[in-house]
Amino acid sequence: MAISADSPEESRDLIRKAGLSYPLLSDGKAEAIRHYDLLCPGAGVDGRDIGGTAEFLLDPSGTVRWRSLNEANAEKFVEAAKTLN
Repeated sequence: MAISADSPEESRDLIRKAGLSYPLLSDGKAEAIRHYDLLCPGAGVDGRDIGGTAEFLLDPSGTVRWRSLNEANAEKFVEAAKTLN
């Protein structure tokens, strides 16, 4: 899943336009984005706040087991997931 600072309507439009196959959650108040210290104030269109790129891998209990605060890297994510057996 992904989390965006966009409104639910904007998130639905992005899912449709980009053909995403996973949920895109709306965090319009940026509460989760701030919690993980990923807020990029004024970095969006028209100076809107946006969330920075990050990946988190959680185990079934919700514990963060791996994270990447850079650009998405599917290969590293899959390797980290293999260690959760």
